[in-house]
Amino acid sequence: AEFALLLQLYRRLPRKGRRWVVRTISPSFTVGAMCIIERADGAVLLVRHSYRDRWGVPGGLLKRGEETDVGARREVREEVGLDVELLGEPAVVVDAKPQRVDLVYRARPARGADPDAVEPNSVEIIEAAWFPRTELPALQYETTTGLMALARSANAPQADPIVVRRPSIARQPVPPLPLR
Repeated sequence: AEFALLLQLYRRLPRKGRRWVVRTISPSFTVGAMCIIERADGAVLLVRHSYRDRWGVPGGLLKRGEETDVGARREVREEVGLDVELLGEPAVVVDAKPQRVDLVYRARPARGADPDAVEPNSVEIIEAAWFPRTELPALQYETTTGLMALARSANAPQADPIVVRRPSIARQPVPPLPLR
């Protein structure tokens, strides 16, 4: 009976009022994008953030109203100065505990971009380097889950696996991200 009364009151609210109620009582999530970038030789671009111990991939939070693909390319450009081409649709990782949604894109250096010229381009990035897919260092949790989500997605490529090191699992193969 109480719920029915609340529902009747809700229906009488103007559209902006209903939207405000929904946004106020709904859980909020931050949305980020990350790029798994491969060079023509199969090497994967990783970065080390000033505030993290492990290596990760370029990426970050989207700006309010920003398209996800635009934000993903912006983050890579801001962090390492590289223009990239996104390959296919992103995999989606929903992490309920910190209330975060990450879109994980496969990418390669854009035509005309020099992949060997990558370098930290932001105060938050202290190192950027290309690693052979079978010799990746210990990775951040978000990067590992992003690789695994991409491997399970419809955009998963078929070829040699990437080897991921995690604290709890010494080596776990993840399907590759070829440029084909």
